[in-house]
Amino acid sequence: MDINRYIPSYGLDKKHLTKLADYSTEEIFELLYATKAMKAKFTAHERTNILNDVTVALLFGDTSLRMRSALEIGIRQLGGTCVSLPYSHKDMNAGENIKDIVNVIYRYGVAALVTRGIDQTNIDEFCAVSPLTIINSSNEDFNPLQTLCDLFTIWEKKNKLEGLKIAYVGKGENTAVSLIMGAIKCGMEVALCSPAEFSINPVHLQHAEQYGNILVTDNPAEAVRNADVVYTDSYLYHSPVSEKEREILRPYQVNNALMGLAKHNAAFMHPLPASRGIEVTEDVIDGKSSMVLEQGENKLHLIKAALALLIK
Repeated sequence: MDINRYIPSYGLDKKHLTKLADYSTEEIFELLYATKAMKAKFTAHERTNILNDVTVALLFGDTSLRMRSALEIGIRQLGGTCVSLPYSHKDMNAGENIKDIVNVIYRYGVAALVTRGIDQTNIDEFCAVSPLTIINSSNEDFNPLQTLCDLFTIWEKKNKLEGLKIAYVGKGENTAVSLIMGAIKCGMEVALCSPAEFSINPVHLQHAEQYGNILVTDNPAEAVRNADVVYTDSYLYHSPVSEKEREILRPYQVNNALMGLAKHNAAFMHPLPASRGIEVTEDVIDGKSSMVLEQGENKLHLIKAALALLIK
């Protein structure tokens, strides 16, 4: 489906956003068009108080810089209030009840709960009992907001999604899982390249392959050849790698030689934070083909769009 021929309604019949497997192509397009509208208003310095008198709570199981900043700033720009809830694995293990959490904060007037680092089983339990909107910003399984931000950035820079080739090179973790699902649903050609030791969860891969063919390889050159977009993620974020693991991942570094196998106008993407000299060389991530700063900015606009469409 061609996103440029899609006519948005600027509405979603959805309450939660925890993984892109739950979203149709049309629903993804609605979020991307809403992101475009939010960015246009931001660029024109137009105030949008769509969350006036609305409180959004954050429940983060790990630290975050860009995501937390984008959420807090975006909620404020929409006229809402943001509060951070303390999260403790000790409290959860001691019997803190998920149903009690969501029902109590709902009575406080909270309209949405944005989580990070909360495992998908608990997220699903939240959604099953929650009277308020649940948004998973990231956990070990999925990274849906990042992928939506990335799809918008590609559309914005390449003027289309359908037919473009995106090649993911590196560890097959949560960012890769969400990226291949979102990209394949938007009609992109997808190549996934990881060493066997860091391959993507086969269950998640099978889910994505229901929507189209995915080239799965351990050969970076094969994956990147004729790609419109080359994507990688940090190897070190949250979990350090051993020297042996670094050696395994070394051939998967995105450098000028690898980028040279992609199309001449190929873009490079990375969700940040990046370890320059490890998963990507400095001349690539800071070069003319890099879209990492655009990704970082567009996270703000995507978050605002998601909140505006999901909070009823």
